[in-house]
Amino acid sequence: MDKYDISKDDKGWRFGKEGSDRALRRADTKADATDKMRDYMKDKEGSVKIRKQDGTYQEERTYPRSSDPRRTKG
Repeated sequence: MDKYDISKDDKGWRFGKEGSDRALRRADTKADATDKMRDYMKDKEGSVKIRKQDGTYQEERTYPRSSDPRRTKG
């Protein structure tokens, strides 16, 4: 399963593969980056970690939901 993240950098919010400097999508706000991530992940399987502005993890989402290894809220 591919791993992605949403994080803040000097150009705004970026959505991309974990460990890569290349952004798949960019946005001015975290909400816009999350919307773009949802659209990108529609037909893909993967895990997305969403970070806070300070870089700590806020939450993790699995796409599609049926691929989530645990049944937990969030």
